[in-house]
Amino acid sequence: MRRPALLLLDLIAVLAFAAIGRASHAEDVAGTLVTAAPFAAGAVVGVLVARAWRDPVAWRSGLLVWAGAVVVGLALRALVTGRLPLSFAVVATVALGVLVLGWRAVAHLVAASARRRVSR
Repeated sequence: MRRPALLLLDLIAVLAFAAIGRASHAEDVAGTLVTAAPFAAGAVVGVLVARAWRDPVAWRSGLLVWAGAVVVGLALRALVTGRLPLSFAVVATVALGVLVLGWRAVAHLVAASARRRVSR
């Protein structure tokens, strides 16, 4: 895959986090986008800090995108809503970690498998 497409996977991960959370509360698509927006902004900050376009699959890129999504996303959400329940912060941190780092883990496994096939 091309690098820009790989970076889109971070935004898809953030959108998946919001969609799963909003679906558990039977909310609509607009609510999902509103929920995702601060975390997507944070992920973009993480991409810029990490310069993730250089190596989007790198663990360093993933950790910084995750940190950006969590720190900036939770801060913006708290500013907008005027509150930040601890339970939401914990769930957001864990879910975003699984999703943002998870696609990278899958990519690393696929690459390792491809390398093993080639070396046979």
